[in-house]
Amino acid sequence: MSASVDELKKVVKDTLEARGVLGQLRARVRAEVFSALDEPPTNDRPELSSENFIINELIREYLEFNKYKYTQSILLSETGQPRQPLDRDFLRDELNIVEDRASSAVPLLYSIVNHFLNKGELVRPSSDQHS
Repeated sequence: MSASVDELKKVVKDTLEARGVLGQLRARVRAEVFSALDEPPTNDRPELSSENFIINELIREYLEFNKYKYTQSILLSETGQPRQPLDRDFLRDELNIVEDRASSAVPLLYSIVNHFLNKGELVRPSSDQHS
């Protein structure tokens, strides 16, 4: 009977790995462990500067675009960032980013990186650039 239980465990593990669920579960457990080990939240957390707030929003948009859900949840819990994201148009205007149709389909962080990689020239991101 022990062999069938071991076989069942292996099949379940292999199936969860094939579906990508096992990695997500491990990440979630890791996040919960770190959360449990952290000191209880206090009101002593320093207020976010406007620069840090905007940087966190850019990172949040990037994480959401790439479907890094668990990393995003950790970012939000550690930074105290509001659950509701800032409006993309507000961020774009604050950072003086000029977008076209192609660049508006990817996170603003891509436009910023693209700007510096191309020495200030606006170059449209390729469709394979966001993976």
